[in-house]
Amino acid sequence: MALTRKTPGVYVEEVSTLPPSVAEVSTAIPVFIGYTEKALQGNTSVLKKSVRVSTMLEYENIFGSAATVPFAVEVNTDANTNISTITSATPETLKFFMHYSLRMFFDNGGGSCYIVSVGTYGDDSEEPATAVKLADIKTGLDIIALEDEPTLIVCPDAVNLPSSEYNSYATAALRQCSSLGDRFAIFDVINASVKELEIRSTVNDAAEFRDNAVGTENLKYGAVYYPNLLTILTYNYKETGVTVNETKGDADPESFKLNSMSSTRTGLYNQIKAYLDTVRVELAPSSAIAGAYASVDNNRGVWKAPANVSLASVISPTIKISDDQQDDLNVDSSAGKSVNVIRSFTGKGTLIWGARTLAGNDNEWRYVSVRRLFILIEESLRKATAYAVFEANTALTWLKLSTLIESFLTNLWQRGALAGSTPEQAFFVNVGLGKSMTAQDILEGRLIIEIGIAAVRPAEFITLRFSHKLQES
Repeated sequence: MALTRKTPGVYVEEVSTLPPSVAEVSTAIPVFIGYTEKALQGNTSVLKKSVRVSTMLEYENIFGSAATVPFAVEVNTDANTNISTITSATPETLKFFMHYSLRMFFDNGGGSCYIVSVGTYGDDSEEPATAVKLADIKTGLDIIALEDEPTLIVCPDAVNLPSSEYNSYATAALRQCSSLGDRFAIFDVINASVKELEIRSTVNDAAEFRDNAVGTENLKYGAVYYPNLLTILTYNYKETGVTVNETKGDADPESFKLNSMSSTRTGLYNQIKAYLDTVRVELAPSSAIAGAYASVDNNRGVWKAPANVSLASVISPTIKISDDQQDDLNVDSSAGKSVNVIRSFTGKGTLIWGARTLAGNDNEWRYVSVRRLFILIEESLRKATAYAVFEANTALTWLKLSTLIESFLTNLWQRGALAGSTPEQAFFVNVGLGKSMTAQDILEGRLIIEIGIAAVRPAEFITLRFSHKLQES
């Protein structure tokens, strides 16, 4: 309505003719919770705070480098020729994976992400972390719950928790995803690589995860991947932490530190350093998977299943899994806790070969892409329709909201996110008295919009049927 004018003159009024629009929220902004070498942004501590980073260099400036790992190197030296041969170089179990995991995330197409450092292991730390603690991980979850932008939860260090404590972490992560409704959790199977004196078995690994490492609630908000990955990354070590055990003829073995050899036995010193650079880091797959999610979202869209995608900086999965073995991993008839497998195929490399959530027997939320598409739509529309709070609950407002939502969903349908040959087959939007609301709803201040969406689903099983055709001439 124009203002009442009292002074003669020319007045300009701008009339808004375009309806409000929906801005899509980001879909692949993970948060990494774990331990770092340091947590300093300039001179300010960011320990137990969420920090957004976009590159590996930015991460290293704030959070430092990878944790150093002690090595035990075995050397045999011929007593006659004095020629030394390195027989093995064994690293101690890696406790903290954050730096390596960020490398895998960025190498596989990841972009911006959040880091929550829940403890530091650097030499300058006041209280250096010596082990992964459930209380620290849960503190990280509480911190990131206050951030609106993250859409994925990843905790690479959690694989060093006992199964019962991993269950507590996984349950809390899934609960947060369900409560906030805007994020999805990626988990790792606590498999034999981080357990001592146990024979690796896909059946046992999957059973332990299903029975002990994850509960039964909110399973549609998470997915798990298996097995670990042998990466191209090398360990970070200090020469003072490398113990060389040399056996020479029949004499008793001698032990000394690598740094003591730099000037006295230069040849063997350089030989050992070269050998250490061939020892590759084995990592749980969640961080690489998060990078693949980001890459697929950016290139194809969140509605494309993040599967049949190759992983970069990976030599191979640590376990070769056959079709028969994957049967029991992909489909869990009892609890439905599907385990997505990573497999190596000749000529194709290492591929993500599974696309299911932990609710693998749920017809509605079986697939990762469907769950994450609904998260995108729900969160985008929640934010876009916030302007209508306290607007008049009348047909004009209903029309504006209906038009806004239909325009957004039509755009998604045109991009291939929704199934159907027409928009009417792809979605519906109902709002209004007698459609989605009663007179009592309006009296009580409720404006209800009903939205139905035909999400595209991945073709998980492709069957080619062949038969003989009889000769006709």
